[in-house]
Amino acid sequence: MEKIVWHCKEFHSLSTSELYGLLRLRSEVFHVEQNCAYNDLDNKDQASFHLFCLDKSGAMIAYARILPAGVSFKEVSIGRVVTSGSARGEGLGKELMDQCMKSILSHFGKAPVRIGAQCYLKKFYEEFGFVVDGPEYLEDNIPHIEMLKK
Repeated sequence: MEKIVWHCKEFHSLSTSELYGLLRLRSEVFHVEQNCAYNDLDNKDQASFHLFCLDKSGAMIAYARILPAGVSFKEVSIGRVVTSGSARGEGLGKELMDQCMKSILSHFGKAPVRIGAQCYLKKFYEEFGFVVDGPEYLEDNIPHIEMLKK
């Protein structure tokens, strides 16, 4: 895989093509692939930082949004973590999370980070220092767990 260039932008700095790309990727994976009907447009994107990378054709292949404290949780949080099916199995998800943690440090300093993780990804997030911090719950018919990195 070629060297990945990461972009982290506030909502108002996204181009229309970047906005379309992130919405398309989220829709492809969360709505179509995971067959999950939920309102993705939750009015949190406008307050978030958007971290993403593109393949050489310009298609978005990895994305996450970083939400300031008070938007989803009382802590800074990461959400909508997604990689394209065409780019899986090459370590891109781990690189995406590494970039998320670097961006959080850059924008918010050493702050605690909370996520609402799909349960099957618990071990993946534990690799980044997240620990379970609450009971399992169903969100959009998918088992989730809150996790916190102090």
